[in-house]
Amino acid sequence: MSLQEAENAIIEEFSMYEEWLDKYEYLIELGKSLKDYPESEKTDDKLIKGCQSRVWLSHKVEDGIIRFNADSDAIITKGIISLLIGLYSGRTAQEILSSDFSVVEKIGLKENLSPTRANGLVSMIGRIRDIAKCNL
Repeated sequence: MSLQEAENAIIEEFSMYEEWLDKYEYLIELGKSLKDYPESEKTDDKLIKGCQSRVWLSHKVEDGIIRFNADSDAIITKGIISLLIGLYSGRTAQEILSSDFSVVEKIGLKENLSPTRANGLVSMIGRIRDIAKCNL
């Protein structure tokens, strides 16, 4: 599935829910789907700065494909990083950098988060972009 198709699928998924409470529940379910994150990887260099919650993001590059893994100590934040990983893991650096990440606005995520969580979202996107830039 192309990145555009994946973004459209997320937009469609979120549009099925009318209330933001239901969308938060969906995010929580996404967070539960994250694969286990090793305690040994929960290091300061993998911690995303700018998040109120603690969010760790690691990556591996194989044959030009970037694969992300993440964890958070907050359930909604874990869902947010899971959403981002679902979209951008398994892509090339070029694919990631071609995205304007507007999917977060299109689903209304950024405007429906507290200011501190919205800042954290921006930090998560920034880290994903930085990793992609370093792997061009």
